[in-house]
Amino acid sequence: MASLSVKPGQRFTLPDWKNNSLLISADAEQQRFNSHHIRQEGRVLRNDTGNQAKWDEHNSRTHLKDRITTVDKWREALAKCLTDLDLEIDALSKVKEAAENAIQAKNLCLDVAIECLTFRESRRDIDVVRDPVEEELHKEVKVIEKTKKELQQRVDDAFRQLCLLKEARQQLSCDHRHKVEALELDRQCMSFNPTSGNISFKVNPTRIPDGTTALSEWELTSRCNKERAEAAMRASVDLRGAITLTIAQTNNELDAQRIATEFALRKRMRDMEAALSELRWQEKNTLEEIAEMEEEIRQLEEDIKKRTLDLKVAHTRLETRTYRPHIELCRDQAQFGLTDEVQQLEGIIRALQQKRTESQDALDALYRQLHRIQTDIGYKTNSLQLDNKCMDTRRKLVVPVEKFDPEVDAVSRTRNLPRESQLELA
Repeated sequence: MASLSVKPGQRFTLPDWKNNSLLISADAEQQRFNSHHIRQEGRVLRNDTGNQAKWDEHNSRTHLKDRITTVDKWREALAKCLTDLDLEIDALSKVKEAAENAIQAKNLCLDVAIECLTFRESRRDIDVVRDPVEEELHKEVKVIEKTKKELQQRVDDAFRQLCLLKEARQQLSCDHRHKVEALELDRQCMSFNPTSGNISFKVNPTRIPDGTTALSEWELTSRCNKERAEAAMRASVDLRGAITLTIAQTNNELDAQRIATEFALRKRMRDMEAALSELRWQEKNTLEEIAEMEEEIRQLEEDIKKRTLDLKVAHTRLETRTYRPHIELCRDQAQFGLTDEVQQLEGIIRALQQKRTESQDALDALYRQLHRIQTDIGYKTNSLQLDNKCMDTRRKLVVPVEKFDPEVDAVSRTRNLPRESQLELA
C-alpha cells in the first residue's frame, strides 16, 4: 500500500511567499537604481576628468611652445652674435697680422737709414760735418723707431682684444650650445603623447633638480653674455679702425702695385662669387633631396609600423588557436594561412627595415655632403668678405688719411650694432 512522503522542514504561508517575492523585486529595483546612479556618477567623473586632463595637457603644450619660442629667439640671437664674433675675430686677426707685417717692412727702411749713417761715418777730415743730410737721417731713424713703437703698441692691443673676443666667444658658444640642447629636449617633450613607446613612470618627477636657476637669472645670463660679446666687438671694431689708420699713415705703396693688386682682388672676387653661386645651387638641390629622403624614411617607418601591427595580429591569432580543445587542435587551412602570413610579414618587415637602413645611410651621406657644401660656402663667403675688406681698406692708399672716413666692412661692420633697447626679446 503506497504512502505519501512529506519533506521535512519549515512550511511557509502564502503571504510569506508573496512578501518574499515583493521583497526580491523591491531589492532588485533598488539595486538597479543604485547601479544607475553609480553609472551616471562614473560618466560625469569620466567626462570631468577627461576634460580636465585634456585642458591640462593643452596648457602644458602651450607653455612648452611658448618656452620653445623664447629659447629659439635667444638661440638665433646668440647664433648671429657668434657669427659676428667669428667674423670679427678673423678680421682682427688679419689686421693684427697686417700690422706685424708693417713692422717687419719698417726694418728694411731702418736698416737703410742706419747703413747710410754708417757710410757717412767714413767721411774724413773737414767733410765730417753735421749737415742737413745727417740731421734728416737721424730724424728718419727717430720717425721709423717711433712708427714701429706705435705699430707694436697696436699689435699688443690687438692681441689683448683677441683674448677678450675669444673669451666672450667661449661663453657665448657654451650658452648657445646649452640652448640648442634645451630646445631639443623641449621639442622631444612636445612629441610625447599617450601612444608614444618611450613613456613610463619616473621616480619623483616633480622634484627640483640641483642647480636649477630662476627665469630672470637665465635671461640675465644670456643677455650679459650677448652684451659682453657686442661690447668686445665694438671695441675690436674701433681698434681695427685705429690699426688700419696707423698702417695707412706709415705705408706708401706704389701706384702700379696698387693697381695690380686691386686687379687681382677683383678677379678673385669674381671667381669667388661664381664658386659661391655653384655651391648654393648644389646646397639647394641637396636640401631638396634630403627633404624627399626624409619623407621616404617616414613612409617606410609608417609601413614598418603597420606591418608590425599586422604581424602582432597574426601572432595573436596563432597563439589563440593553440587553446582549441582536443581534436579541434588540428592543422587546418587557417593554421597554414596564418603561418604563411607570419612568414610573409616577417620577410616584408625585414625588407622594409633593410630599405630604411639603406635610406638612412643615404640620408646621412646627404647630410655629410651638405655639411661639406655649407662649410665650403662659409669659407668662401668669409674669403669674399675679407677680399671686400681688402678692397675697401686699400682706399687708404689713394685717399688722404685725414680725409679717410672708414665706411668699409672691415672697420665698421659692427659699428651700427643694435642698441640695448633693440636687444629686448619677448
